[in-house]
Amino acid sequence: MIVGVKINKRSVYSDERGRIIHMLKSTDSLLDSFGEIYCSTIFPAVVKGWHLHKSVTINYFVIRGNIKFVLYDGREGSSSQNQIQEIIMGESNNVIVSVPPNIWNGFKCISLKESYVVNIQNKPYDENEVLRMDPYGNDIIRYNWKTKDK
Repeated sequence: MIVGVKINKRSVYSDERGRIIHMLKSTDSLLDSFGEIYCSTIFPAVVKGWHLHKSVTINYFVIRGNIKFVLYDGREGSSSQNQIQEIIMGESNNVIVSVPPNIWNGFKCISLKESYVVNIQNKPYDENEVLRMDPYGNDIIRYNWKTKDK
């Protein structure tokens, strides 16, 4: 478990009309302020990553499909430095994952159809605040995105 990452289970209420899926409440204390919310989609077997926000806390919630959300702690002096954390999230696991600044993250769609990922940030998007790295070929994070056989 990477220090500072929070995983909160979300409630789902279903009846014959459909479902209500809670994402975020003001009482959750995941955001110190509101910056923006957006929805990103990802096609099956595609990887989006690696990203690192220098000053933004992100809160991911999958509203359709399933993803494998992967985090890497490269923070100097962190008690979880160099650790990798994998979280399966989406329709099969209704959670919101809060990631503090300076944690590398990426995700892969593990559904047969396009997945929809909502990000609720504490600050508006700023291209200069984000670092990016190739998810397959880099010298920092050694991670295999292939599906694991059991």
